[in-house]
Amino acid sequence: MKIVAVPAWVTATNAYLAYDEATKVAVLVDAPPEPDRIGDVAVSLGVTIGALLLTHGHIDHTGGAGEIQSRFGTRVYVHPDDDFLTLHPQEQLRRIFGMEPPGSYDLPRQLTDLTDGMKLDLGGFTFETRQTPGHTPGHCCFYVEDEGVLFSGDQLFAGSIGRTDLPGGSAAELFTSMRERVMTLDDETRVLPGHGPETSIGRERATNPFRAEWS
Repeated sequence: MKIVAVPAWVTATNAYLAYDEATKVAVLVDAPPEPDRIGDVAVSLGVTIGALLLTHGHIDHTGGAGEIQSRFGTRVYVHPDDDFLTLHPQEQLRRIFGMEPPGSYDLPRQLTDLTDGMKLDLGGFTFETRQTPGHTPGHCCFYVEDEGVLFSGDQLFAGSIGRTDLPGGSAAELFTSMRERVMTLDDETRVLPGHGPETSIGRERATNPFRAEWS
C-alpha cells in the first residue's frame, strides 16, 4: 500500500490517498474543503479515487466530499450517527469555527452508511471500520490489518487525543473507545492521524500524556 498525505485547508487536515500501484485505484480517507488540491494530487499520481472514507462529520474532514464525488464518481462512506454534522456544513462553520460561510458546499449526492465492524474491500485492501465515539458520536477509525495501518482521524494524534468539547463529544466515550477499540492493536501499528505527523500505537501507549485516562 502506497499512502500519500495531503494536508489541506486552514486546519491542516490530513487527507490520505491509499492505493496499490498495480491497480491505480485509490481510497481517500477524509476530504477537507480543498477538493481541487486533493484531486490534482490524485491525478499527478496517476490514480483515480474509487472510495472516500470519512472518519467523522466535521467540515474540515468532509467539506470536499461532494466535489470529490462529482469529479471521480466516488462512493462516499460515513457513519450516520454524524449526520447532524455531515449534512450541515454551513452551520458548523458558524458554530464551531466562527466563520461565515463563503458560499454553499456541495454535499455528496449519496452517502453510504458505515457500521462498526464493517469490512470494506476497496482498492485491493480490506478496511475494517472501528466506531470510536468520543470526538463525535459517529467517529470511525479505519484499520488495514494486512498493512498494519490505522487511519485514526481525530481519535488519536501524536502526543494527544481528539477534542471532546464540541457538540456530541464525550471524554468518557473517547477513553472507552481508546481502551477497547484502539489500544488493543499491536505496538507496531502505524497511526495516521487526521492532523499532524504519523505515530504508532506503541509510542502512544508509552508516551501519550493522556494514557492514564484510558488505562
